[in-house]
Amino acid sequence: MRSSAEAPRRPPVRVGARADGSLTYLVEVPPEALPAVRGRDLAAAWEAARAAADARNWGVARGFRFRREDGSFTDLALADADACCWAGAVDETVGMHTCYGLALCLRLLALVDLLTRAPWAAGRFAPGAGAAALHPALLRAAATAPLTADARFEELGFRIRLGPSGATAELAGGAGAAPHERRF
Repeated sequence: MRSSAEAPRRPPVRVGARADGSLTYLVEVPPEALPAVRGRDLAAAWEAARAAADARNWGVARGFRFRREDGSFTDLALADADACCWAGAVDETVGMHTCYGLALCLRLLALVDLLTRAPWAAGRFAPGAGAAALHPALLRAAATAPLTADARFEELGFRIRLGPSGATAELAGGAGAAPHERRF
């Protein structure tokens, strides 16, 4: 039971809509405190994002304000059409009004970001016409690796999390498990 002197708890994620249709998320924890997600949920988010892109459902701009333990804030904005599309797909399927849904979206975006900037990931990600094959170790690592303060994956920590088979296995003829086909 809460004492009368205690302030009521805020919901961990509050969502507001602006007149222009954009959404603002006020989050009571910083990005690095968001939870891990289930690998199957991340794989489903990948599929939903691909379907949304195929359907040209571009989504709306989204702003995030994360409260830090010291009372300061970290602000992030999604204005890129692709990122808005992917976030919209997650919002439609899982919802981004919870820490779990928000973590799922940010992990999907962080994985895409990592794949575009990390040369070592090239063999674990095979883009193709209308589809992209992902090594299953990438999905496992992205589901559980901690996010940074700016909602990305720290590259070295991510590679370590891949483990020996995921860090060295490639899709074509690699030593790891067979790739999962993920459309994106």
